[in-house]
Amino acid sequence: MFSTRLPFPMAPAINRAVLVISHGAPSHPVSQEIAVRDLACRLQALMPDTQVRGATLAAKGALERAVEGLENPIVCPWFMSDGWFVGTHLPKRLAAAGLGTWQATLPMGLMPGIGQLMYDHLHARLRELGWAEAQTSVILAAHGSPSSTNPRAATEAAARLLAYQGPFKAIHPCYVDEPPAIRDVAKSIKGPAIVLPFFAARAGHVMGDLPDALEAAGFSGPVLDPVGVWPDTPALALAAIAPLLRVQAA
Repeated sequence: MFSTRLPFPMAPAINRAVLVISHGAPSHPVSQEIAVRDLACRLQALMPDTQVRGATLAAKGALERAVEGLENPIVCPWFMSDGWFVGTHLPKRLAAAGLGTWQATLPMGLMPGIGQLMYDHLHARLRELGWAEAQTSVILAAHGSPSSTNPRAATEAAARLLAYQGPFKAIHPCYVDEPPAIRDVAKSIKGPAIVLPFFAARAGHVMGDLPDALEAAGFSGPVLDPVGVWPDTPALALAAIAPLLRVQAA
């Protein structure tokens, strides 16, 4: 049985590690802790000479155990934007866990290459469906926030990058926690449409809020997996981490 209390193998202090941190799910901490550790393993496979650990903020004690023995790691926030969790809460949690110094990449949803990655997945799925990009609308479903503009700004930036990559009929950012609501957008679209969940994990919003909103809208079109769980998304993180490792080596 999986336990979030399992220790991590200790790394020598000279080995600069990478620490992937996700939000997790307070109501189901174990499943998301498993997911972020699996993500860390996939990233580890891309950089075998660098130790990679993963932890959620939600699982009790997970972050504290993940930072044990580390000095100045590279922190990779597995979030879609630089909102309150990344900009305020995460630094406080890292310091409280005993980490003195660290460097952080951009959150996953703002990493360079995110637009190309999203386009590649959409392009592949539309080819399977036999749909033309120019006749297909993209529902870019995201979290949003009633108290910060950062999540919305990140989603809109992703929409612009996606529009630059491909000639879609339209790209519609929509949100769980602010207007325009996913249900309203999905209900208003005429013609072929596909949903791209701009989320970091397959958790509560993706498993509950999103399908509920689509069902309420009467939407029965294809829905991709959330961006953060795609098999090739760790390569996006590698590209963001590699320059920091090169600076350290120099």
